[in-house]
Amino acid sequence: MKYFTPEEVIERYRDAISLGTLRNWRSMRIGPAFVKIGKSILYPVSELDIWDQKNTVTCRASKRLVEVAGDRE
Repeated sequence: MKYFTPEEVIERYRDAISLGTLRNWRSMRIGPAFVKIGKSILYPVSELDIWDQKNTVTCRASKRLVEVAGDRE
């Protein structure tokens, strides 16, 4: 299993999330799941992928395109 440090998580999300935000999310138990080993915080990449899926926004236009494409089959 691969893990990211908080800094790598920030890089993954192109600086849209700060260290402070990750820290706050951990204290409130929201955001992506993490592992704490001693003082080290690590984010399993698989958990980040799951978190991405949970936060994926589907636009209505995209739904309609899928429905229309399905009607053609």
